[in-house]
Amino acid sequence: MPRSRLFVWLLKKGFPLRIFFSKFTRIPLLGRAMDYMMFDGDDILYLPKDESTTQIQLNQPIERHGETVVPSKIVEHFVNEANYHFIMDWCICRSASKCDHYPIELGCLFLGEAAMKIDKNLGKNVTREEALEHVAKCREAGLVHLIGRNKLDTVWLKVGPGEKLLTICNCCDCCCLWRILPHVSKKIAAKINKMPGVSITVDESCIGCGTCVDVCFVKAIKIVDGKSVINDTCRGCGRCVLVCPENAISLNIEDIKNIDESIERIESLVDVT
Repeated sequence: MPRSRLFVWLLKKGFPLRIFFSKFTRIPLLGRAMDYMMFDGDDILYLPKDESTTQIQLNQPIERHGETVVPSKIVEHFVNEANYHFIMDWCICRSASKCDHYPIELGCLFLGEAAMKIDKNLGKNVTREEALEHVAKCREAGLVHLIGRNKLDTVWLKVGPGEKLLTICNCCDCCCLWRILPHVSKKIAAKINKMPGVSITVDESCIGCGTCVDVCFVKAIKIVDGKSVINDTCRGCGRCVLVCPENAISLNIEDIKNIDESIERIESLVDVT
């Protein structure tokens, strides 16, 4: 049975309290129960915005099969591989937060057989071409892709199995569910990661203006002695690179193999064919 409209309404009403409730995951017994019910088996990668990748240090040529290797190719790989595509009519995070900075109508993309069980009142089945157009629109709007297995989606959408549902979220810095990351238990936080091979550095031209601090949704940046310092809680979204007025922040991808590694990692968890 599909989720009722009442359930979705209640979920959206409770969304502003997500940070408050996320702190309960740090209580040992309750935290383990919450982890099992909502995050068990999760592995989600933040993909840097293509245009934030200012330097790509590769051991192999950047051109492969006539295409430029950029993080969004990971999303496009799975869209092309998938036999089932479903687009939400709206982003539940931005809708619940009444976001006025990014388009609310650009919702999540779900791939895999389980996506066909999603309530059609929440979105629609689309073609491969329509799915590719959708993720391109999301990038153009300034949204950041998250991709991976997300049990929370199987719970609130009431679909499954989890290994047949791939989530591609298109997130903003102001309303994203994962603003809870600084507040959840370390075990849960460790399931949402930066893309393999991504590193972000700050050079000497940093003036400590704090613009990057304001845009970091996981509070991974602090001003220390007049300079920005990025700690290891960074998820590598690349937003700080784009907003820095001094171009003092660089995002590097170590090797073309990191793209392949990301794809293999996700394929080991979810079958979209």
